[in-house]
Amino acid sequence: MTTKIMIVAGLLVLAGCTSEREGLEPPKAPGDVIRFTAGRCFGACPTYTVQVSPDGSGLLEPERNTSVPGATRFTLSTAQYRRLVTTLAPHRPPTGTTRRIAHGENCDSFATDLPAYKVEWSRPGQDATKLEFQSGCMDPRYGKLRVAIASVPKILDVERMLNPRAVTP
Repeated sequence: MTTKIMIVAGLLVLAGCTSEREGLEPPKAPGDVIRFTAGRCFGACPTYTVQVSPDGSGLLEPERNTSVPGATRFTLSTAQYRRLVTTLAPHRPPTGTTRRIAHGENCDSFATDLPAYKVEWSRPGQDATKLEFQSGCMDPRYGKLRVAIASVPKILDVERMLNPRAVTP
């Protein structure tokens, strides 16, 4: 009986040590929380997720090939947030929908081994809006989207955190 109690107590202690995935607090300012994920490639591309809130909160969660070892909070200005919204606006699907741009679906000219990107706009009380883009899609009609995706780290001023020569476990 004592062994069972000790096992249960040990499990309760371990359960208390686990935490939910880090995230941003609900925004105090009106607008969308934008979540941008850069996926893996064949090579040393930085792999990470960055979330930003209209109130200026930011969180970068590295996965591979970044210069930060763990979740890193940062602040962005209202101008940076607006510029991000404006840059991504022409590519945003209708609210509550998902648009996928991928080889074999709506992309004819495709280069392999390049990262996939996901952008998610979320707001309390609404379904999330998602854009999934395989960056190997070289169709000319997606040229402006490729430029917009590439500009996100610079807009948010997180380039120094995404040094592809640094490797995180």
